[in-house]
Amino acid sequence: MQAQSLTPPLVNDTDGTAYDKGSAVDWTRRLVEYDTTSRHSNLGLIETVRDHFLAKGLRPHLSYNPQGDKANLYVTVPAADGGTQGGIVLSGHTDVVPVDGQNWSTDPFKPVIRDGRLYGRGTCDMKGFIGTSLALLPTLLQAKLREPVHYALSFDEEIGCMGAPYMLAELRERGVRPSGCIVGEPTSMRVIVAHKGINAYRCCVQGHAAHSSLTPHGVNAIEYAARLICFIRDVADEFKANGPYDQAFDVPFTTASTGTIQGGIALNTIPALCEFVFEFRNLPGVDPEAIFSRIQAYANDVLLPRMRAEHADASLSLSKIAAAPSLDAAEQDAITQLVRALTGDSAISKVAYGTEAGLFQRAGIPAVVCGPGDIQNAHKPDEFVALDQLAACEAFLHKVVDSLRVDA
Repeated sequence: MQAQSLTPPLVNDTDGTAYDKGSAVDWTRRLVEYDTTSRHSNLGLIETVRDHFLAKGLRPHLSYNPQGDKANLYVTVPAADGGTQGGIVLSGHTDVVPVDGQNWSTDPFKPVIRDGRLYGRGTCDMKGFIGTSLALLPTLLQAKLREPVHYALSFDEEIGCMGAPYMLAELRERGVRPSGCIVGEPTSMRVIVAHKGINAYRCCVQGHAAHSSLTPHGVNAIEYAARLICFIRDVADEFKANGPYDQAFDVPFTTASTGTIQGGIALNTIPALCEFVFEFRNLPGVDPEAIFSRIQAYANDVLLPRMRAEHADASLSLSKIAAAPSLDAAEQDAITQLVRALTGDSAISKVAYGTEAGLFQRAGIPAVVCGPGDIQNAHKPDEFVALDQLAACEAFLHKVVDSLRVDA
């Protein structure tokens, strides 16, 4: 049983909802108050959590980005015999998406409770899971664990899973090898066993400027960018028409799309520059490098020769912005079987959005996705997590602890 807080309940001024200091609600509120939008540092949040673990006698390890303004945190609650190998990772990202241009009813970084929901940026995606995990710590420290439990908090997941690779590389160098990982993205506490890979690229087309009345003297960067964009759409249409398919996904085929485009300076000037970004989301088993190779070959072998026939200095380049591998959890993996048993969820559920679970799997750590909140409420104005979802996650995590006890 979880130890009872000796601190009197706090009361939320909005609707009178009471919650204990150190509870899942309390921790989630505290985390949301840090504006960890990906363009900002997350060190305030990370250092607060680090100090909390230090005060409990644990030894958190921080891995920083090259600029030193963001960090991952990894810490182990050892087994009863002091062991730190094996065990289960509770994983969550600390960054959130921007609120720019969104019409919020309340300050997104001053969380409030209304009608059984906790509102604020990141409540759903995914500080609710992190907060619930942190509230679990007293129970973990009191339990006699057969295996350790690890916390893994990352940065910059929202912009392409940029932070977790630093942490996983350091774990590999230190010889740390957990047995399984639960990534607590919002799934309404369903067990997600697969998701697509995410692959994001920037294309820069350099043409040659000229007056629009003298089109043969220029190279129109926008028009050549458009040719490549149409080719990317053709690739996407092929996957839609021909597969491969996996009907367990809401969108059962590999997709591709162009997100933003910029180019040109005036109507009467042949544009010398055009840039656009695109992505494709591959099903597990579909090779993302093969998709990119097709796009690269069309750019280099078809478009670039045409451009240079018009002007020798024309160029076209493609660069990777971010990539996160797909997840395809095996049903026989111990972590899959455990999470299914503890949630009672036997359905085969797969999602189109990406998570860091694929990175853990690629690092040799079997992973599944399961956490509180509905993904439909993420990234929107008035983002929220239902309090009963936090309670369901809390109950689930206590079952995880019980499964790891020496006498279990």
